[in-house]
Amino acid sequence: MKKSFDHILFLMVIGIGLFGILMIYSASSIWAEYKFHDAFHFVKSQSLFFLLSIFICLFLSHIPPQFWKKHANQILGLCFFLLVCVLIPGIGSVRNGSRSWFGIGGLGIQPSEFAKIGLIIFVSKYLSQNQKDLRSIKKGVFPILLVIGIFSLLILLEPDFGTSMVILLSLISLIFISGVKLSFFVRLGLLGLLGIVGLIVIAPYRMARIVSFLNPWSDPLGSGFQIIQSLYAIGPGGLLGQGFLKSHQKHFYLPEPQTDFIFSIISEEFGFLGVLIVVLFFFFLFYRSLKIALKTEDLFSKFLVFGLSIGILIQATLNLCVVIGLIPVTGVTLPFFSYGGSSLLVTMASIGIILSISKN
Repeated sequence: MKKSFDHILFLMVIGIGLFGILMIYSASSIWAEYKFHDAFHFVKSQSLFFLLSIFICLFLSHIPPQFWKKHANQILGLCFFLLVCVLIPGIGSVRNGSRSWFGIGGLGIQPSEFAKIGLIIFVSKYLSQNQKDLRSIKKGVFPILLVIGIFSLLILLEPDFGTSMVILLSLISLIFISGVKLSFFVRLGLLGLLGIVGLIVIAPYRMARIVSFLNPWSDPLGSGFQIIQSLYAIGPGGLLGQGFLKSHQKHFYLPEPQTDFIFSIISEEFGFLGVLIVVLFFFFLFYRSLKIALKTEDLFSKFLVFGLSIGILIQATLNLCVVIGLIPVTGVTLPFFSYGGSSLLVTMASIGIILSISKN
């Protein structure tokens, strides 16, 4: 008897995706009208990607997890090739100071987004096949950390600190549940802090973000401008918000509000209720995925579902923390909500893989 996938998870994702498109229209209509003379400019593009992502999600839901395990090395190799190519001038496109895009007409594709899935598939395969070796840091853990480090370095060279952090935190979480000794993560955490300090020191713009995070009003028209405008959007939201389409900060105060800071507009227009809906959605998505992981008997599938779902949760958490001023600006998008085709396609592809495993 052919089993069906988790329809509740699928319908929930479709519903929140439609809500995301509505918010992209609300957040971007003023800017799109001014720049492109078309209030629906960003909505049209995102809607096209949303329809394509639904098709991809349904297609991947029919692919058995063993396919990913069998081709994990090839997928990782392709991701590595794309990450190298995007760094080559003339091939990769520069946007907002980062060479992390392949320009295709008026659209852009980020290979670092696809590397998230490629790495999670590869690490899941490695952990499922090397359970005994994981007791040894040198023999079991170091080889996979080396692979993760190489990919993180390529993404940092773009530079894309935010995506690199999402990947690192997701994969470290995956390694953590595999049974590696806790003392290793203490040492790794200390080493990671030193690495973050080093990355901040060698890149002045990162130091500016730290300063603006600690005191955004020290440079209110420069490095602190975005977070100040974000807080001005969140503050008046109240319990039920100002109402749909009634945001004030999207009127050229908050730069490109349809991208990383779209949560600010959600908070301004729908208040605490909107915030609660978004937060509960991500936790329910993770809870639903975790149930799927616990029910499946295949170890690779367990790691794969956990890795994909924790990656979405970590990315959402980092974005929300940035928007409300808890951590410095990282440039991480809010899954399902922020404008961006690559992010939406990769997120929906992750859901498709999770749905395929839910059949078992």
